[in-house]
Amino acid sequence: MKFKRTLKADVIIDLTSMIDVVFILLLFFMLATSFNRDTNLIINLPAANGQKVNDPAFQIDIEIERTGAYTVNGVAQANTDVLSLMNAIEQLSAGDQSVPVTISADANTTHQAVVTALDAVARLGISSINIATIQTEAN
Repeated sequence: MKFKRTLKADVIIDLTSMIDVVFILLLFFMLATSFNRDTNLIINLPAANGQKVNDPAFQIDIEIERTGAYTVNGVAQANTDVLSLMNAIEQLSAGDQSVPVTISADANTTHQAVVTALDAVARLGISSINIATIQTEAN
């Protein structure tokens, strides 16, 4: 008896569907990504050479305590959120964006408290920002 020989078919892996899936994933991630435009503030750091800087007629002083509490021109703020700080600065500046703002932060305060103050000032469109420092002793 003679048996028929079956021919073995070549095994081929079709990559077309995998390429389609990868392309769809790539397209999804490209469309789902959000691009944020960073806004930069021009911050004037005071020079620590011992010379007295002339203070303007009116400026807004924001003091940040070690605990993160804010004081705006000597008035302690009840809330530490950015909207409360913006309202306090807006009332003092009366919408004038040319008023200089000085931020004095405790050396041990959190970085977030300083960034919140900078964010509040930037949202109001004030561009003249100074960060107070102290002069260190030369060794």
